[in-house]
Amino acid sequence: MSQQTYDVLIVGGGPVGLTLALALVQSARGIRVGLVDRRPLSVPRDARASAIAAGVRRVFEALGVWPEMAAASQPITSMRITDSGQGDIARPLFLTFDGDIAPGEAFAHMVPNGVSGRVLLNAVADQISVVAPAVVTGYSVEGGAARLALEDGRVLSAPLLVAADGGQSALRGMAGIGVIGHDYGQVGLVTTIGHELPHDGVAYEHFRPAGPFASLPLPGNRSSLVWTERRETAPRFLAMEPAELAGEIEAAMGSTLGSVTVEEQLMGFPLKLQIAHDFIAPRLALVGDAAHVVHPIAGQGLNLGLKDVAALAEVVIEAVRLGLDHGSQDVLERYQRWRRLDTASMAAMTDGLNRLFSNDVAPVRALRDFGLGLVDRAGPIKSALIRTASGVSASGPRLLSGLPI
Repeated sequence: MSQQTYDVLIVGGGPVGLTLALALVQSARGIRVGLVDRRPLSVPRDARASAIAAGVRRVFEALGVWPEMAAASQPITSMRITDSGQGDIARPLFLTFDGDIAPGEAFAHMVPNGVSGRVLLNAVADQISVVAPAVVTGYSVEGGAARLALEDGRVLSAPLLVAADGGQSALRGMAGIGVIGHDYGQVGLVTTIGHELPHDGVAYEHFRPAGPFASLPLPGNRSSLVWTERRETAPRFLAMEPAELAGEIEAAMGSTLGSVTVEEQLMGFPLKLQIAHDFIAPRLALVGDAAHVVHPIAGQGLNLGLKDVAALAEVVIEAVRLGLDHGSQDVLERYQRWRRLDTASMAAMTDGLNRLFSNDVAPVRALRDFGLGLVDRAGPIKSALIRTASGVSASGPRLLSGLPI
């Protein structure tokens, strides 16, 4: 039986795992990082795009990979929020967010997943050890190390193991960490469209009885769509031919962007709220969807995971520089304390928004539309909401301020 030893082992080669690997190798010279994934690591064939908030964008700036991502991204310069009931023709505008969080700094950018994946892979290619494809069959802690058993008989060892292996995290299960949450009975539908009229960098979020319908700007006359349907109605949309689907999308958007063409196959994802009871176990830290899954209503899923990266990388690097055990319980507890409140707050916010807006009850609609109107006329409240959504915080991890660790 062969055994390979590292300083940090990361399981999961998605954007969260890759960003953590990059943050570690850039901040601690000589650190040995191993990255394990079930599939061969390659540029994702993913036509989707992700909304990267300003605070998280600063992480990429600090790591030196943002310029290449920015060249293929689209800044979101403003947001328009509308609300209507079942069968309503009008799309009344209740809330707008205009302007930057700072002069010349958009509160978010839409970055194609294929671009961010390629950039991150290239940045870490020669600096980490990739163990892929590989299936993890066991996790244990012996003395000062976590050990991973692989299906092919190899054993990997490190003082710190990081689970970045998604919402169905095998490592979380092996560590005996349970989750809390609930199923929304909804499906998130995702595709990319081309449209007749320019979007001018505007994101639209239209609240409908089944859930939010978001149109997020991409470079050119293209947009990424993310919308929510009830579980029982989603299959109808997934089975539609592109021309019929384009008509449904155009109607849902109220022809905001003119005629529409569907550029990518519509995909559907069951939606749920899921928070791990603990973000840590002996010699193990959970990041990204392994730690938390929230409703996409505010586009914060990936941003939460990259905030985890900023916090975990900082506590680990500080311990390494001080000659401390970077996988010890004290170090991991600091990470957990740093991330619990922000995660819980975002989970509560997205859950509450979905409950408030995913219905067609007239009194509730009247109350929420009145509230949106008040917020639209209250400048300080709007500014605070933008800064919260942008992830910018003076007291957070250094990477979220664009500073090296």
